[in-house]
Amino acid sequence: MRPVLVTGFGPFPGMPANPSAALARAVGAALRRRAGPEARVLVLRTAYAAIPGTLRPALAETPAAVLMLGVATRARRVRVEVCARNRASRLLPDAAGRPAARLDLDPRGPPARRSPAAAEALAVLRRHGLDARLSNDAGRYLCNASYYAALAAPCPVLFVHIPPVPRTRRPVRGPAKPALSAQAAALAEIAGRLARRARRGTPAR
Repeated sequence: MRPVLVTGFGPFPGMPANPSAALARAVGAALRRRAGPEARVLVLRTAYAAIPGTLRPALAETPAAVLMLGVATRARRVRVEVCARNRASRLLPDAAGRPAARLDLDPRGPPARRSPAAAEALAVLRRHGLDARLSNDAGRYLCNASYYAALAAPCPVLFVHIPPVPRTRRPVRGPAKPALSAQAAALAEIAGRLARRARRGTPAR
């Protein structure tokens, strides 16, 4: 069986250690311990050039499914992204200091691409005791841009945003941040379900 591609992101200004990279590796390790699909873990540079240079070549290798992880700096809970939009912001340069080349990510692409796996993934996260919700806005930065590119692939794709890791031990208002192991276990189950969608021939979008 083809492996599941699990992606996270590297550091960017204000986030010197991106927790999505550690979580992607933990999900990959959890998948390897399960009697399920193999995993390929890919940590993307937080740069627009990583989409054509790294992500699209990985997608061309036809993974069984793609689970993408990113950190939402202002989030207080896990967000399951329902869709990616064909838009970017010239006001948000990447970690290399470069903005998106254009406002529309793909001039020939649809206004948005959706993942039909979002609702099922939300149920899995909540069953694992994680505070999660659906989101219809993946932003206008690298997370949205990479998700939009991946959703063009002929396989199940899902993007999940996680909250940042607290920098201090002071009490934080709002929901507690879930432990890495709890997130990894839930996301490994989701990755396995994405792979089963592919085997059943469930439409990717």
